[in-house]
Amino acid sequence: MLEHFFSPKAVAVVGASREEGKVGHDLFKNLVKFGYKDNVYPINPHADYILGIKAYASLKEVPCKIDLAVIVVPSLYVIKVVDECIAKGIDSIIVISAGFKESGIDGAVREKELHQKIKQHSIRMLGPNCLGLIDTQSDLNASFAADMPAQGNIAFFSQSGALCTSILDWAVNECIGFSKFISMGNKTDIDEVDLIKVMNEDPHTKVVLGYLEGVKNGSAFIDTSQNLTKNKPMIVVKSGGTMAGAKASSSHTGALAGAENAFDAAFKQSGILRAKTIEELFDYARIFSHQNLPKGPNIALITNAGGPGIIAADAVERSRLKMASFCKNTIDFLRSSLPAMANVYDPIDILGDAKAARYKLVIEKVLEDPNVDAVLIILTPQAMTEIEKTAEVISEISNRTSKTMATSFMGGKRIERSLKIMCQRKVPNYPFPERAVSAIEAMYKYALWQKKPIPEINKINVQKERVLSIFEKIKQTGHHHMDEKDAKEAISIYGFRIPKSILATSEAEAVKVAEEIGYPVVLKISSPDILHKSDFGGVVIGVKNEAEVRRHFCDITQKAQRLMLDAEIKGVLVQQMIAGGKEIILGMSRDPQFGPLIMFGLGGIYVEVLKDVSFRIAPIGKEEAEEMIREIRSFPLLKGARGEKPVDTNAIVDNILMLSQMATDFPEIVEMDINPLIVFPEGNGTIALDARLTLVSRE
Repeated sequence: MLEHFFSPKAVAVVGASREEGKVGHDLFKNLVKFGYKDNVYPINPHADYILGIKAYASLKEVPCKIDLAVIVVPSLYVIKVVDECIAKGIDSIIVISAGFKESGIDGAVREKELHQKIKQHSIRMLGPNCLGLIDTQSDLNASFAADMPAQGNIAFFSQSGALCTSILDWAVNECIGFSKFISMGNKTDIDEVDLIKVMNEDPHTKVVLGYLEGVKNGSAFIDTSQNLTKNKPMIVVKSGGTMAGAKASSSHTGALAGAENAFDAAFKQSGILRAKTIEELFDYARIFSHQNLPKGPNIALITNAGGPGIIAADAVERSRLKMASFCKNTIDFLRSSLPAMANVYDPIDILGDAKAARYKLVIEKVLEDPNVDAVLIILTPQAMTEIEKTAEVISEISNRTSKTMATSFMGGKRIERSLKIMCQRKVPNYPFPERAVSAIEAMYKYALWQKKPIPEINKINVQKERVLSIFEKIKQTGHHHMDEKDAKEAISIYGFRIPKSILATSEAEAVKVAEEIGYPVVLKISSPDILHKSDFGGVVIGVKNEAEVRRHFCDITQKAQRLMLDAEIKGVLVQQMIAGGKEIILGMSRDPQFGPLIMFGLGGIYVEVLKDVSFRIAPIGKEEAEEMIREIRSFPLLKGARGEKPVDTNAIVDNILMLSQMATDFPEIVEMDINPLIVFPEGNGTIALDARLTLVSRE
């Protein structure tokens, strides 16, 4: 797949230049300098030779077959070059040139024309507006980066070319090597999904890193990433989220969803580790590249200074890791081997006078302990510390143990040589223990993900045509917002239990309905134009008799007509009063990139204030629904607090799955809230007191 991009037999550079400082010169020089000297053809009608290699006026003059064309000409001439590629039979191109959709309307038109042309002729394209790509295994540097990275097992893809150059420069000093390094640019053709597939099949790639600003195909991204992360870790920095989710919304779910929550959900469901910063991205990459995954959460801390040990222990307590409980044999050995003032429990304080031999003794014994899954060694440079010798000892042990090891050598000038030693021996070091703990925690999270089975999506047998008929009836009225009565009827077909409720169009009818249902009742204004009924007093609960029904019927209908002059008022919904239980919310908002984003949280009027919610992208399985419930901060309230009975979480899971299927079955549902959904104690299920639903026309 895309083999001509990563191991081409012949490469042509259209726009190769003799002039130093030009992109066409730097790119061609990289190809020649790093291994493609006999297989590179510079295309320049004004040059006979470039860097001592014969140049050609056009692609058609090149005497052999070309696998890959790298285009470095002004954007206005790119289409002409693509036509030459078509004539030459070239099926793979990299367009370095800028001046496309990133430059404005005219550039967007050029990019659309370019895309149509390559699709028509089955050409695959990286770019435009990109840095290019590097494959260290084939010594291919088809980029204008300043350096060739060392060979390694990390593959990196990025939407930002400038970020690529910075990372390449940084990686040189960090002893980080790459298998592949790819700048995607505008992603007109080849995108992150294509590259993830390549990296999954690449035997030289152990870890995949990415910088993303967005994805083109959300469902394909999730599926492809999920396939990869069952084999290799994938760590991604996602930027551009602060404004991306801003949009006008009519539902609680829509207001809370946003692009960032969609990406968080997608990453969780794909097994992707999300790094918050570029620094964190490479903190994680360093340890994944060089160390084995921990078999469990138990970490041992070894330090020659009490303060950093306590800081590390605090970081462990805040993470999903656990402080190791050593076997009696380990404790007895440490007690008999260390000075009396040393601490033999986790964190092990081997004291400030510890030399390399003491570090070696303790590390080796702790690694033998079956209750230890990972070890973090902390060193502060004190007068008697054998810094370089200790680094040598740690490196030797790290290279022969199967357990996860990391270090935190803290300091500056005095530890420089030791850092180089560990860097060369592939021992991951972190300047502060908190960063080391975070990196080990990331490994543990990934180890859990690898063991997690792919969720089963079980379909519920429902009469979809009944729901479709409700939707068609609503569309015929010209409305897109369904009133509560129709929304609740639709969700009931999918299995949601709803209270008895009847629409009344007059006072007398409301009284008759209330008596039929039984007092007390709830009165709600019924209008497809009024979505947040409680905001202006459109809901009255606990109505106890005929007089109250008549009074409140008049109050809420008159208030609705006065405050919303253009609203269609259908009447008043008289509803059975439900007592007890806890209020939760279920919702759905259709994300433009990933599709139906399902929300769960505590319900009622405060949901947008508290924002104690979780998200997943539909369709989801039972285990993911259970995770959604456990993720919210207020989950202990659902388990039962201060003697309260736990709620029926099995019923909540069923409800989440019903909503997931409904959102998947009907792409015309844009937003949806079931709020409040009352959940009763175990075994008593749920009941949906209110629902709202927004549609668009089916394409």
